[in-house]
Parts: sequence; structure tokens; C-alpha cells
Amino acid sequence: MSLIKFDELCVSFGTRALLDHVNLQLEAGERVALVGLNGAGKSTLLKVVSGYQQPDSGVYWKDPAIRIAELSQMLPAADERMVRDVVMAGISEVVALREQYDVLVQRHDASSMAELERLQHELESREGWHLEQRVDTVLDRLSLPGDKRMAELSGGWRRRAALGAALVQNPDLLLLDEPTNHLDIETIEWLEEQILNFRGGVLFISHDRALVDRLATRIIELDRGTLTSFPGNYSRYLEQKEALLQEEARQNAEFDKKLAQEERWIRQGIKARRTRNEGRVRALKRMRDERSQRRERQGGARFNLEEAVKSGKLVVELEHVSHGYEGQPIIRDLTLAIQRGDRVGLIGPNGAGKSTLLKILLGELQPESGKVRMGTKLEVAYFDQLRGQLDPERSIIDNVSGGRESIEINGQNRHIISYLQDFLFSPERARTPVKALSGGECNRVLLARLFSQPANLLVLDEPTNDLDIETLELLEEILLNYEGTLLLVSHDRRFLDNVVTSTLAFEGEGRVAEYVGGYQDWLRQRPAAKRAEKAAAKETSGVESAAEPKSDKTKATRKLSYKLQRELDELPKLMEEAEDTLSALQAETSAADFYSQDHAHVSVRLQALHDQEQRVEQLMERWVELEEMQAGG
Repeated sequence: MSLIKFDELCVSFGTRALLDHVNLQLEAGERVALVGLNGAGKSTLLKVVSGYQQPDSGVYWKDPAIRIAELSQMLPAADERMVRDVVMAGISEVVALREQYDVLVQRHDASSMAELERLQHELESREGWHLEQRVDTVLDRLSLPGDKRMAELSGGWRRRAALGAALVQNPDLLLLDEPTNHLDIETIEWLEEQILNFRGGVLFISHDRALVDRLATRIIELDRGTLTSFPGNYSRYLEQKEALLQEEARQNAEFDKKLAQEERWIRQGIKARRTRNEGRVRALKRMRDERSQRRERQGGARFNLEEAVKSGKLVVELEHVSHGYEGQPIIRDLTLAIQRGDRVGLIGPNGAGKSTLLKILLGELQPESGKVRMGTKLEVAYFDQLRGQLDPERSIIDNVSGGRESIEINGQNRHIISYLQDFLFSPERARTPVKALSGGECNRVLLARLFSQPANLLVLDEPTNDLDIETLELLEEILLNYEGTLLLVSHDRRFLDNVVTSTLAFEGEGRVAEYVGGYQDWLRQRPAAKRAEKAAAKETSGVESAAEPKSDKTKATRKLSYKLQRELDELPKLMEEAEDTLSALQAETSAADFYSQDHAHVSVRLQALHDQEQRVEQLMERWVELEEMQAGG
């Protein structure tokens, strides 16, 4: 069943078409991710769907009985409202109907009987007789403390309250605009589960690639005013998008070549002949018009880091460092050494102490106990998630340049306007006050400012908020090529996996543990750590008598069943064969002429590549699982 439809719908901002005769149909049960560059018009499209903005032309149809609810990217205020009242505000119209009905019932006025009947019918159709039960159900489902004030809650819990206000409406279509901004990883994963369990349709904007990959049943891309639909998740979208871009480039090249030939012909014709083929002349005019109307793909951001001289080999060393606030431990007995070139990710719930640890690592805060030894020749550049380094009243140019007309990047002088164009700011936009910018633009200003400073220690505190996916991927590439040291706080799981070499995880009660690799590596290593903790707790609790010898079973490897042992023995060969097949498919699909083949054949081979990647991953996960079972897990 269709929930909404666009038919040749147009929305313009000034002379620029954000939605250019677009068509869209969204079915019940679909979870559709809307992707595109910052400023492409994604939020505008959501506003049209929600009814906050009318299209300039075209038709927007929605099912007359549909209920649409929206979760804004803005967090609810940390004010004195009770959480129950915030959730109840999601059905404020129904609450108002109930209040009107109660007032009329009190009057016992015969003249109001018709109005009472109308209100009764309206309340029945909108399930208005069970308001309290609906609110209680949502509070229970989201584990929300209804009797607490919003001011007492963290950002993640205020986001839960906002989701409660949306879900209490029992919507058929849920609109989400960057729902993961400012949420920690634990809350993001909780939010994913809520959306997966939601039975209605979902249309969402997100730069969190892991979330898009897990949730989306289809992706629609808004690019140069045009909507294109891609079935499947984010990984499939990337494959299909690359094929489309290559085909577009090929067609444009063929068109431009033919246009150049026709331009040469008409110039030669003027000199050689008095008469010309008028049909061919008209065709050339049409080609010129078509070329002038071609909307070129907006370039992605381009930027490089200004690297300072190398720091000493040791960047910072902590020995038995502990710190806390008001008697609560945040960091307990942490010993750690960070070397030049390390890329360290910090993960943990909001308020766990990540920013406190950063301050200790940078020498800005003395711990309550333990030693901190700083390295030599450190030059630090700091990205602040709160954007405190920006003056909202000053222009982008002034915030980045500090009054200079040019800046030096890795030995080369760049004019400030040219430099800012690398961050997608036109000369006109570069003169705009920061207070008029979107969240994504503010983050690009911060990156422009940050990367213009020589640094061998880069500290990034939530740099990914509001950035579009293409800019995120470019930032990843730059950080991977950066030869200095990186300290990164992020809740973007894919970003962590792609960038960091080790992870510091805040695991509660002051425990900060170091793991090799990124977020997925931490997930794989964490169960072993939990088993070690349980074993240690057993030893200290005196469960086993000191006089009684420990069972060898705790140390010996576990004997697998014949069937499982045979499966484990065969897995290395299967994994090798699967990886060889994957390598062959990767070589085939990377060939220069691959996308010039029949479209159906290309699709089949890309699907085979995707399936083989899944196969290799499944074999690896099974091998790890059996190895852990054999080790006594």
C-alpha cells in the first residue's frame, strides 16, 4: 500500500532547483534512507512530506488516513518539563479534543449534543479514550522515566523522549532527520532496534553509514535536483552508484565529442558553402542548449592537512592514573603509552569521561593520582564538537584566516578564497556570518580552520556530526595518510573502524581498557575480557577453597564434538577458496571495460561479488566462534 507519492514535483530556492520534477513512491513497511551532499535539499524534501513546505509545482499525494510523525535532529530542551508531558505533547491535538469533550459534558447543555457527538466520533477514530494507556505503553517500551524533569536527562535520554513523542502518535510514516547526532554508540544501537521493530514506513536522513547499512531496505539519492532509487542497503548503493557515475561520464564524453565535431562542421560550412543543411544546424542548436542545461555534479570537498615537524617518538605516557568527580571514579589505575603515528579512538557512553581523559592526555588537567609524561615537540590542533572556536558574528573568511589574505599549506601559499572553495564554500558564501550556517557547514569551517594549522597531534572530538557521507569518506582518507598522531572521539562506528589503530573503551566504574583496532575489533575482543573479569571475580570471592586445587578444566582447551572439530579443521581451506573466488570477482569488476558490458550481466556479477563478500565474512565469523568454543568460551 502506497503511503505517499510525488509526481513531477518541483521546489526551488531562488534560481536553484532543489527538487526538479522528481517522482517518488513510498510503500508501507519500507525503510528508505535519503542520501546526498550537504545542501542538496534532503531536509527540504522531508518538509514537503511532513506538510511544512508546499511544492512550487507538481503533485504531492498522501493517503488521507495516514499519520505522519517526525523526529527532528534538534534535541528537546533540557527544561523543567516532565518526561511524561514531553511524550504526551506528541498527541496534543487529541488531548485538546478530550479536554473539549470533558468541558461540554460538564455543561449538560442540550444545544451542545451535536458537538459532543462529533467530538466522540473524532476521539474514537483517533484512539483518544486511551491516552494515558498509550503514553504508559511508550514510556515502558522506551524505558523512559516519566516522573523525571528533562533537565535531569542526558542528551541521549532526551532523544528517547522525543522518539516517544513521535511513537505515541501511532504513525504510519516516521520521518527521521539525522537521528544519531550527539548520541553515544549504545544509544544509537538501541535506536536501531526501535526502528527495526517499528511496523510503519520510515523515511530517514543519516550520515551514519553503519545505521544506513543496517536499516535501509532502499536508498534514494538526491543529486542535482534529481531523485534516483537504489534497492538494497548502503553497500549495494555504493556499487550501483559507481556504475551509474561511470556510465554518465561515458555518455557525457560521447555527447561532448559529437558536439565538438558539429561545431567544427558549421565553422567549415560557413567558409566553404553558401547553403547549409538547416536540419543539422537546428540539431546543433539543440545540442548547445542541452549542454548548457547540463547540471554538473557538485564537486566533493578537497582538503589536506598542514603537517608540522615530527614530534618525539613518545607522545604521552600515563602510569597508574586515576581521576574522578564528587567521589565517582571516571578513570581508575590507567597505564597507557601513545607513540608517534598512533591513531587512537575513544568510545563510551556520553558523560563517561572521554573529554576528561583527553584533557589529561593533552596536559590540560592534572589527575588525582598517577603520573603523566608528555612527549617533546608537540604541536596540537583541536576540533571542538561544541564549535566554541568559532565566532558566530564573524564571516567564514575571518574565522579561518584570522585577517590573512593567504595561508600556507605544506609550503604552498593559497589565497583564502581558493582554500575555502576546497571546503565547498563559494566566494559569496565565504563572506557569510557563521551564525547563518547549517550544522554541516559549521563543521566544514572548523575543519578548514583546523587543517590550516601545522600540527603533529590532531585531536578530533565528534568531527563527523552533520557532515555528508562524501566529506566523511574524504576525511577518512586524509586521516589515514596523516603521519602525525590522532586522538579521536566519535560515535560513528564505521568511521572508527576505518581510521583508528587502537581503541580506549570506557567500560564503567572507572575501567578504561585498550584494544587493538576499531569498534568491530572491540566487539570481538570484549567477550574474552568479560570472561577474564568473571574468572577474576570468582577467585577473589573465595568461591573456590584456597586449600582445594583448581580444576584443570578452567585452563584446558575444551574438546569439541567430532562434527564441530571436523568443521573447524575444514574451515581454513574453505576460507582460502572463498577468498580466491572473491579476489577473482574483485579483479573482474575492477576492469576498465567491466561497466561497458550488458547492464543485466553487470548487475549479476555485482550481486555475485556482494554475495561472496558475505560468504567470506560468514566463514571468518564461524571460525572465530569455533576457536573460542575450543578455548573454553
